[in-house]
Amino acid sequence: MLTRRQMLATGAAAAGGPVFLPFAAAAAAHSGDMFETGSGQITVFPVSHASFVMKTPEMVIYCDPVGGAEAYADYPAPGLILITHEHGDHYDVPTLEGLVQDGTQLITNPAVHDMLPDALKARATAMANGDSGSVGAMRIDAIPAYNITEGRLKYHPQGRDNGYILGIDGFRVYIAGDTEGTPEMRAVENIDLAFVPMNLPYTMDVDQAADAVADFAPRYVYPYHYRGNDPAEFARLLGETGATTEVKLGPWYS
Repeated sequence: MLTRRQMLATGAAAAGGPVFLPFAAAAAAHSGDMFETGSGQITVFPVSHASFVMKTPEMVIYCDPVGGAEAYADYPAPGLILITHEHGDHYDVPTLEGLVQDGTQLITNPAVHDMLPDALKARATAMANGDSGSVGAMRIDAIPAYNITEGRLKYHPQGRDNGYILGIDGFRVYIAGDTEGTPEMRAVENIDLAFVPMNLPYTMDVDQAADAVADFAPRYVYPYHYRGNDPAEFARLLGETGATTEVKLGPWYS
């Protein structure tokens, strides 16, 4: 008998819409989804909520690691840590201190950079909205992340927090951070893999998320940071737009 997720995936595929791929068993086994680049594979390991590990041909990247270093004991050590903003579900000093090793670099928004203890700040580079840089052969662009709906503006004010676009041998990854469907999100182009939040009141609901993702049309999308929202509903709504984006599910709810 098919599960609800399998029925959703089968029905979406038959209708030509996005495919919703279950992830729970792979997450429990600390395995991940693999994506091909010209120089090798990218593997994504969802950890929890907004935290994930991404292994690329050149380096291992951690995004917004929180929850204690022990949560990452089964993953390769980070060469790069990305931090989108200062909230405690994205930035946690004890976790960072337990993860950073010789050679680990950090990239943060300026507000977090100012907060870092000296030992971590010595390894960190601040990137403001609109900045670009590189780590090794990987290009990094800092994309604005902010609220646009009245009543939510206080959570993520415009100009403070980052999303990131990573260019990995022609494969483009968009990590949206905590944001709504801003003009900057809708304008990103040629995205292969996106991570998009959807939890109220801090970011956006499934309707706004599906509408925004349909605009920039990545090849694959992880709905993440989705506490309180149903990623299956997001997949259904995205499918109704005619988008061909594949929807992938990780354990982002905890």
